[in-house]
Amino acid sequence: MSLPFPEMTAQEAAELIHDGYTVGFSGFTPAGAAKAIPRAIAERAKAEHAQGRPFKIGVITGASTGESLDGSLAEAEAVAWRTPYQSNATLRKSINAGKTHFFDMHLSLLQQWIRYGFLGKVHMAVVEAADVTPDGEITLTTSVGAANTFLLHADKILLEINSHHPTELYGFHDIFEPEDPPHRREIPLYATRQRCGEAVVRVDPSRIAGVVFTDEKDEVGEFKDADEVTSRIGRNVADFLAGEIRAGRIPSSFLPIQSGVGNIANAVLGAMGEHPEIPRFEMYSEVIQDSVIDLMEADNLHFASGTSLTVSPRVLDNIYNNLDFFRRRMVLRPQEITNNPEIVRRLGIISINTAIEVDIFGNVNSTHIMGSNMMNGIGGSGDFTRNAYISIFTCPSAAKGGKISPIVPLCSHLDHSEHSVQVVITEQGIADLRGKDPLERAREIVKHCSHPDYREELSGYIKDVIGGHTPQSLNRAFNMHQRFLETGSMKEG
Repeated sequence: MSLPFPEMTAQEAAELIHDGYTVGFSGFTPAGAAKAIPRAIAERAKAEHAQGRPFKIGVITGASTGESLDGSLAEAEAVAWRTPYQSNATLRKSINAGKTHFFDMHLSLLQQWIRYGFLGKVHMAVVEAADVTPDGEITLTTSVGAANTFLLHADKILLEINSHHPTELYGFHDIFEPEDPPHRREIPLYATRQRCGEAVVRVDPSRIAGVVFTDEKDEVGEFKDADEVTSRIGRNVADFLAGEIRAGRIPSSFLPIQSGVGNIANAVLGAMGEHPEIPRFEMYSEVIQDSVIDLMEADNLHFASGTSLTVSPRVLDNIYNNLDFFRRRMVLRPQEITNNPEIVRRLGIISINTAIEVDIFGNVNSTHIMGSNMMNGIGGSGDFTRNAYISIFTCPSAAKGGKISPIVPLCSHLDHSEHSVQVVITEQGIADLRGKDPLERAREIVKHCSHPDYREELSGYIKDVIGGHTPQSLNRAFNMHQRFLETGSMKEG
């Protein structure tokens, strides 16, 4: 089919991006991320810098992306500012060195902030697609993220048509964008598997500045197998949820699950699928990952709604070889719909996310190492945690070979307050914080979640610090952190 849009190389597309532009790139995790054009922009930045000319852009995506996008642009020192979430080591180093401005934000807010004009003009949308029609109907690939909003609100559009992803992905997406206040109505979504939007993003064809044809895989790596610690965390989460069913606090038909991405999340979902008391369930989450596909094929999972299909290459090949099977079992939506507080509360979603550290009163740090260095960002964990039917945070009780205790007297950075966190689970056990005052929460977390190597010090802190509704010592609260900075270990002695 002949297309009415200019066909160009990635290098020619990069020439349309200018210093100072704000660019909205597709991608939510490496899934569905633009690749060829970002690499070409990075090469252009290097050439401009070599000539003594400035070249930096503002970068907005759905969430983290792959090496071709965040990695190449960061290595070329082409990123002036970045939001809302990242996980690239080179970009992280630039952020923590103060070379790249980064502002962290809840993922559900990104798309409306763009529409509201809070982030300024988006000059160009650079979006990967499986297909585009002459009249501007765009079929996305393995993620939606915020791509629909970039396509609808950027001044101009550059498309990467990636033939690695089949055009038969048409129908996997459910594109819905709410009206802005004061005209916003309820989102008409009342069940996980229900659809409320369209299969494509419709744009004015005159806004498509060019099309680049590619054939590239998503840059998603293989996930690690569960180890002893992550397996025990997974079993503890599954045991807790089974207990809630027995107690009548979760319906016997169960509730939709939201789970973060990564090795602990994979272990948790695997343990849930194996637990004899947990029925077949559904997911309403951001990321559909390997373990979700395993659960579908084992008939332990009815349906999965997400914004990205973040699976290893071998699993994606399996999906593409069985599209009819998976078409009936999953849908990809914009992140402002997957993470929307209205939907999270309406459906009664159980959220399960991973913490960097948890303090003894139930506050959670999801983003910063030792209080100052950004790791990745808050992502969507806050969207779900604040509105979940039950909010759960997991972490190991010790890290870095036992030199760090993720359970501390006071978090070095706060992302989720005690008011939102209901359950904390490590491989040591389960701390149910519901209906408990600060001192009761502290005793529960130390007793059930802390590592034995740190339990005595944490228990001593509780005993020694007396007074106030939340007993806390400002001159001792960060002793464990300070010890690590001075000696390389949080352990006493």
